[in-house]
Amino acid sequence: MFGLQASGAAASWALGRMGTDAHLYDDPDDASIPALLDSRFDADKVDALKRLLALLAQGVDVSHLFPQVVKNVASQSLEVKKLVYLYLLHYAEKRQNEALLSINIFQKDLSDINPLVRAWALRTMAGIRLHVVAPLVLVAVKKCSRDPSAYVRKCAAYALCKLCDLLPDESTTLEEIVDILFADNSPGVVGAAAVAFKSVCPSGLALISKHFRRLCETLPDIEEWTQIILIEILLRYVVARHGLVKDSTLFASNLSMEIHGIRDSGPVDSMSTQHDTIGNGVCGTIPNIMLFRYYIEEYSGFHDREYNNLSFSSVTTNSNDDIAILLKCTSPLLWSRNTGVILAAASVHWIMAPVEELKRIVGPILFTLRSSHDAAYVMLGNILVFTKTMPSLFAPLYEDFFINASDPYQTRALKLEILTTIATEPSIPAIFEEFQDYIKDPDRKFVADTVAAIALCAQKLPSIASTCLEGLLALVFYESSISDSVHFDEEDAVLVQAILSIKAIVKMDPISHEKVIIRLVRSLDKIKEPAARSLIIWLFGEYSSKGGLIPKIVPALLKYLAWSFAADVVETKLQILNASAKVIIHSPEEHMEEFKRIVAYVIELATCDLSYDVRDRARLLSRLLSCYMTHLGSSCQPQNGDICKELADHIFYGKLQPTSHLASNYRIFLPGSLSQVVLHAAPGYAPLPKPQSMELTYKTMEPARGTANSSRSNNSDTESGSSTYESSSVYDSENESAGLSDRDAIGSDGYSNDDDHNRQRQEANHDTPLVHIYDASVEQGQTGRNAEENFSALISTDLTELMSKSALESWLDEAPAEPLVQDSTRTSFARVSFTNRSFERKHKLHVLLDSSDSNGLSVLYAFSSEVSPRSPRSRLLICIDLYFENVTTHHLTDITIKSEEVSSSEDGVDQTSEGSASIPTIVPVEEIHSLAPQQMVKMILQVHFHHHLLPLKLSVLCNGKRHPAKLHPDIAYFVRPLPMDLNAFLCKENQLNGMFEYARRCTFKGHLQKLDHTEGAEHTDKNLLVAQSLASKILSNANVHLVSMDMPLTFSVDDASGLCWRFSSEILSTSNPCLITIVAEGHISGPLDLTAKVNSEDTVFVQNLLNKVVAIIE
Repeated sequence: MFGLQASGAAASWALGRMGTDAHLYDDPDDASIPALLDSRFDADKVDALKRLLALLAQGVDVSHLFPQVVKNVASQSLEVKKLVYLYLLHYAEKRQNEALLSINIFQKDLSDINPLVRAWALRTMAGIRLHVVAPLVLVAVKKCSRDPSAYVRKCAAYALCKLCDLLPDESTTLEEIVDILFADNSPGVVGAAAVAFKSVCPSGLALISKHFRRLCETLPDIEEWTQIILIEILLRYVVARHGLVKDSTLFASNLSMEIHGIRDSGPVDSMSTQHDTIGNGVCGTIPNIMLFRYYIEEYSGFHDREYNNLSFSSVTTNSNDDIAILLKCTSPLLWSRNTGVILAAASVHWIMAPVEELKRIVGPILFTLRSSHDAAYVMLGNILVFTKTMPSLFAPLYEDFFINASDPYQTRALKLEILTTIATEPSIPAIFEEFQDYIKDPDRKFVADTVAAIALCAQKLPSIASTCLEGLLALVFYESSISDSVHFDEEDAVLVQAILSIKAIVKMDPISHEKVIIRLVRSLDKIKEPAARSLIIWLFGEYSSKGGLIPKIVPALLKYLAWSFAADVVETKLQILNASAKVIIHSPEEHMEEFKRIVAYVIELATCDLSYDVRDRARLLSRLLSCYMTHLGSSCQPQNGDICKELADHIFYGKLQPTSHLASNYRIFLPGSLSQVVLHAAPGYAPLPKPQSMELTYKTMEPARGTANSSRSNNSDTESGSSTYESSSVYDSENESAGLSDRDAIGSDGYSNDDDHNRQRQEANHDTPLVHIYDASVEQGQTGRNAEENFSALISTDLTELMSKSALESWLDEAPAEPLVQDSTRTSFARVSFTNRSFERKHKLHVLLDSSDSNGLSVLYAFSSEVSPRSPRSRLLICIDLYFENVTTHHLTDITIKSEEVSSSEDGVDQTSEGSASIPTIVPVEEIHSLAPQQMVKMILQVHFHHHLLPLKLSVLCNGKRHPAKLHPDIAYFVRPLPMDLNAFLCKENQLNGMFEYARRCTFKGHLQKLDHTEGAEHTDKNLLVAQSLASKILSNANVHLVSMDMPLTFSVDDASGLCWRFSSEILSTSNPCLITIVAEGHISGPLDLTAKVNSEDTVFVQNLLNKVVAIIE
């Protein structure tokens, strides 16, 4: 029978795992994973990848399979691609170089037709936490924030959260993306944008201003957990923009006293009554200054006494439009199925709603107490603050806080505290009936808390104090009677807490309750618990001179304490000594001699005790009470006697400053925050901003914004006209290929004679006309119109946005708006043609090998504009000029250069197969057999880079020694010049607008030094000088072709606005055209504001090239 049961269980277990991947965890390495990864079938790859992920889950290191996994990222199977992405995220930081090689695939997937693939690619790129990848991720996020798919835009928003710490300098760009996402029509994207806002710019509340109303309207439709974040953002914005509502809870200072039936004439009297109540240890309420101190940042340093001196000028009314719409849109969320959303919505009403409208939050809050224990605990912690601020809000609903048998201890404790806070005269009988059942609970710690709650209720409602004392005395006698026979966990705590509660109630009116003290004293012989005995002895000593009954039992009780002194514990002995001192200080004359003998006997016993504390206390009292006990033989001077009496009276009967129980135990933090749960200000806790802190900024920005809008609308025709003018006023340039041939000669001072060569070309072509002026108002056909529209769009685009409007329209297949250019505004134009001979080319030299590290051999390199004739169009074969110089006094022999990663051969290009595509190679160069002292030799090295970020590791061999070096790529030379005329450029630019267009602003100062040198010269064309300076800088640092330089005909001498440079090139790896357009604004006498724009189909490469162009300009 047992065998059948076992086999049946095994069969059920196997049946339950059928159809799942659970079997992979049993023996995940039971197949040849590398072979499956190289299979041509997607099913085999999926099985191998699942086994790899199972190994990862079990903690096995499978990073050695990284290259084989990465190559499958280009698979067309969505399942394979997704599994590869998961693997890449796990090992990206460990295998950084290999992970960088997959970035190109991610960038390609960002343009996939499937939105899931685009979203997965973006999520994976954002998950690769590498600083070198962060700029690429930012580019991808910019692109995906305009994606037609809402899911992709949502992933872009979440990717911003991972970029804010990697790119702290790009905070402005990140805020602009958040602004774009807030304007999205999809509720899911808006919710994700709220999460990104909290991570990127939590204090940039001015960004919410233009989206506030739409965000409020979208609030009910977004995801639940993002609703919580968006509610918090909107609440902070309203407080910072409009301030607090004057009818809200924060300003209703007399609310907390309504529960007692007290109506003070003014807020000052009401607040002082609250402080007195709290100071006396009564279960009081929270004063409003406590709410201000923890809720509002401005009042975090104020004390209670400063409350009456505060001036609340930054207040508003609930009729404010923004506040009204926020309260209206959060009202439906009070009945959300998510407890966090309910609490967030309730916090908005708690802080901003008028007092008479707060009742609407009570029902939803109490309904959440029926949910899980965790949610109920968090909600009860917030209800406790609500009840202590406004007890009348929950007082009629006290039954909802009765304890359930299934409630954990933490929930029970909070409910007890809430019940004591909202207890009133009508509800206290029902609450006490509940307390009677709670006292019978097996959890004795909970019983002790219930006993403490009874005392708090008696302090709050003095009319029930006698009833509470009778019940507590009965509990004390019962607990003391069973303490010897029954032992529960923490049973002694119940007895001690009962006596503590009696002590707190008696303290309110000792004379009226002296019989209670006498009954406790008479039970001392039965009570064995040291803490309980100590409390009773304290009560006896404290009130030994009060009333008419207690002084009569003092002699007998004092003799009993002296008789039992030796048998008591240290804690009780100390209280006996204190009580004896209090009795002798206030004893009447008729009993003084008797008391002196008893106290002297007790002190003598204490001086011989084994405890250090007891002996020290006895010595202190013998000195302190020497003036009362003269028969001990110590003579006292009259003045010393008075001092001793005053000191003794101060020690035993002095009044101490009451400590605020509220400040140490009550949790007063923003509702729903983590600090409200953990009882202290948790890391990241931020109070609400200063009320109306945005007001000044907002009022300052509004007129400026209005002025800008009006000026923009008023000048729209002018701008359109100038755009048309500029787009047709262009400069032609000749083919620059002729100027790239003569580069072999080496000068002694600059390693090249570019300056002399340029000067010779200028002299040879001195008669060539530089400027051609003619009427170009003739119809130029569709090509000219397309070019005009494209360039006009560039000039009028707001470059603070991440992508132009035309780009978004192109992506979403919307019809573009009619161009602002009007045919009626066309005037005559001028075209100026500059030849290539007008420009200098000084290529930047880099150090490949320093002479101090290579025994006197110095190797410099510069990227060349030449293109290797043996390079296939699909390979990144780049020419680099190497300059070898011997700086020693002896010959250097056998100089050559090799790659460290692969061995060179004559057919070095063909070595690189598809399997080793990640390794850059070089074409072998001829060996330099001998290099004389001070001799320099130039060589051309052809390098095959596979990525514009990965350096090439080389070895320079000299005199039989190997010297390692690194050759860093320059993306500006991953292109070749592509000669074309202006019409072809404008046509191609019009085809590559929209998602293939990227722009950045930068500053150009390179012309200022040349202007200083030519300041005294006559007939100097400053505009031409600026144009030549920038063109020379670009052509010297990038392998591009200058198409044209445009200059408007009618402009002032110092105005450079409208200058435009156009460069064309072709990407080596894909042969796709890449167009560069630079437009200038500003005055020639100062730095120019340039806008650089790049158009190409390889969007990610273009972004990196754009960054390089900006770096060259600046």
